[in-house]
Amino acid sequence: MKIRLGFGLLNYPFEDGKGFFRWVEMLERAGVDSVWQSDRLISSDNYLESLSALASLAGCTEKIKFGMNAIVAPLRDPLVLAKQCATIDYLSGGRLLPMFGVGYPKAAEWAATGRSSDHRGSKANEMFHLLSRLWSEESVTFEGKYYQYKNATIAPRPVQQPLPLWIGGSSNAAINRTGVLGSGWIGGITSPEDVSRVISGIKAKAKEVGRTIDDDHYGTSIGFRIGTPQDDAVVNSPFVKRTGIGENLDLNPLFAIGTAQDIIARVQQYIAAGASKFVMFPIASGEADMIDQTKRVVAEIKPAIEN
Repeated sequence: MKIRLGFGLLNYPFEDGKGFFRWVEMLERAGVDSVWQSDRLISSDNYLESLSALASLAGCTEKIKFGMNAIVAPLRDPLVLAKQCATIDYLSGGRLLPMFGVGYPKAAEWAATGRSSDHRGSKANEMFHLLSRLWSEESVTFEGKYYQYKNATIAPRPVQQPLPLWIGGSSNAAINRTGVLGSGWIGGITSPEDVSRVISGIKAKAKEVGRTIDDDHYGTSIGFRIGTPQDDAVVNSPFVKRTGIGENLDLNPLFAIGTAQDIIARVQQYIAAGASKFVMFPIASGEADMIDQTKRVVAEIKPAIEN
């Protein structure tokens, strides 16, 4: 089982548009496995649109992989989404890691766009069938409850065949969905115990339907800071405030805050739970702090974890 560290963004800490590219290019030079773009369409905090951001990386990088963590599938049109993913994978030479979820029922995007969150899981299931077929078949005819396609074709198709379909979420429905339709799973900010439960459930469901998922295709997200809970970056982080953890943040299993050795120990707990792919989200204040946290992970944590 290969252990790999990637990086994600909790928000946009850079001073300008080029800051994002400078950061990703630094990750690539350091040999980081992957970079992941969070996807929020409605927010007062700065968030890049996932697919647009990843498309830009296809042209300014050569080796690093990239994915979205995670797109809420029912908010998108499946044909447009399939075409976007295929284009990015094609232009990048096969480096896209598409990841999807069904979203939270009370997320702001539903009301803001006049959509209902009802049946979002069933819609996502149909979408995942459609995406997989559009990425691999010359012509797709589909008669579903929510989507109906006739002789739909996209070209160029993805370089990766099959193009991976990563799925997020930790509910029983998400577990079953991944076991039946997914090629990988990455959890959100959650505990090692929950990661173990979900991975075991996915493996059991996949076995039940006669499928297997590579052991390298299970992972989780870790919000971290090499520092203390009293650091301004932690105290003032909008993401941390939304979790409502409070003063005991360093003791909470959802975060890893402390020395580099503390972060390593936390990652090893997730490895013991069955995870092998990690999306590290630095809790940082501004671009300089973001760069410093990233460099410290590359220098002090990555060599101790990856194999």
